[in-house]
Amino acid sequence: MSDRRDADDAAREDEVTGEARIPDGAMAAVGAAGHADEEAAESEDAVPAGRPHLGGGTMAPGESEPAAAAVPGKSEPVAAAVPGESGPAAAAEAPAQARTQARAQATAGVPASDDTVTFAPPSLNEERAEGHREEVPVTAAASEDAGATRPAAIALVLLGVVILAVSAFSTPWRVLTGGPPDPARDFDAAQIARSQAFDAATTLPSYLSLGLTVVIAGILIATPFSARVLGRLRGPWWVRVVLGALVITAITELVRWPLGMWFETILRNYGLSIQGWGSWTADRLKNLGVEAFLLCVMLLALVALARKVRRWWIPAAVGAFALTIVTSFVYPVVFEPLFNDFTSMPQGSLRTNLLDMAARDGVPVEDVLVADASRRTTALNAYVSGFGATRRIVVYDTLLRAPQREVELVVAHELGHAKYDDVLYGTLIGALGAAFGAVALFLVFGSVRRRTGVASIADPRSVGVVMGLMTVGSLIMGPGQNVISRHIEARADVHALDLTRDPATFIAMQKRLAVTNISDLSPDAVEYILYASHPSGPERIAMARAWAKLNGAPEP
Repeated sequence: MSDRRDADDAAREDEVTGEARIPDGAMAAVGAAGHADEEAAESEDAVPAGRPHLGGGTMAPGESEPAAAAVPGKSEPVAAAVPGESGPAAAAEAPAQARTQARAQATAGVPASDDTVTFAPPSLNEERAEGHREEVPVTAAASEDAGATRPAAIALVLLGVVILAVSAFSTPWRVLTGGPPDPARDFDAAQIARSQAFDAATTLPSYLSLGLTVVIAGILIATPFSARVLGRLRGPWWVRVVLGALVITAITELVRWPLGMWFETILRNYGLSIQGWGSWTADRLKNLGVEAFLLCVMLLALVALARKVRRWWIPAAVGAFALTIVTSFVYPVVFEPLFNDFTSMPQGSLRTNLLDMAARDGVPVEDVLVADASRRTTALNAYVSGFGATRRIVVYDTLLRAPQREVELVVAHELGHAKYDDVLYGTLIGALGAAFGAVALFLVFGSVRRRTGVASIADPRSVGVVMGLMTVGSLIMGPGQNVISRHIEARADVHALDLTRDPATFIAMQKRLAVTNISDLSPDAVEYILYASHPSGPERIAMARAWAKLNGAPEP
């Protein structure tokens, strides 16, 4: 959701590092928690986080021979070990017979007998040749059982219906809009030219990052790359899950790092970023650490369930739902302080007016926090994060340089998010999406396992394929999330106008945000679909004029 950001163009910057925005729900804890995105911290948002990206980040793998890794006590293929046969002819027929029997047993969900010999695919043979002999529990073979997939398919449909219902209920589909946006009416030629130049400078790295994200995901889910790389790891299964997640994350980040540096250079050239390379690197590594931690927790739980529970998708869906809720709840007090220092807004007329406005709006706010964003960016922003006891309204210290009435309007917008529980509903949709992803993983796993050379999801080498599928899920869900987010942001704008009844100051504030943050004043259709989590500045200004006309106020 857009609960933590009010700068219009941050979403495209997220894509530059390849961190797919972690969709409210594509990833159990990283993307779905509603936290701010990594590249946004370098420009418009002060709180970098994992993509979930829910970056975010920043949902899958199977076997070539279904029962190959599930035969107790067997570690090496023995061609002539089929009972009742001997001689060269028997040895020649053994592989075909063993494969047929293994497939039949796996399909029926029955463990292979101790005297049955199966033949592993090449990738497994390579792994065993290097000395790895851990068996994969047979419970993972249940993903092939037609009797097991039917309940999962029904659950997937039901979850989809619930997600659509909650989204339809919580999203203001009929929100006030203005006429056609006209940037030339409110921005001079120099401002429009600067916006176009910045857009042109960032378009290439943005699309390169998107393409790189697709390529990396494709390699992970359509080739045995992950199995071959992770097959070299040693240790207990849980150690290899963690190491596997870290290895794939490190490889991916290494490939994306130059794009991140490129984009950071552009931000510096346009005056949006003022941090040094040391600070930038520290922020990026901390963000990566948060993502990796949440990812490892999720993958450990997933593989453990697949090794022990036949229908592992049921507890996996429940766990993904719960992890998303918990992560969103604790994120403001556990993870945000890793990136920024927060202090109470100093006593004065601004603080008094903001708290009075919150009381008048019926939104309980005990404090307004100020983030030290000025040590890394010149961008202006404010956001709401958390819910319940951890809900907080945060403004950038850079925003405090604006006129007081404009600051009050920005906070009034954030009060709209709090009043309508946008973070809570976003978290709920994200949690349902995470559960949906867990069930979908169970169902789609079989379609990619032979290409990836992984025996089952219980195999620790499967973590790369799971990560690839998570990325695909994030990319697919992104445009839909943006549609919902834009409507929610538009409602918060209307709420700010209803609360302050000052369309002239609203328009002045939107112009300041657009000029300072170098927002795209005329995004093309593709960029709008892929990246825009907020209406454009001219759209918001047009809406304010429509509000003034509707409420009998002078048109600004």
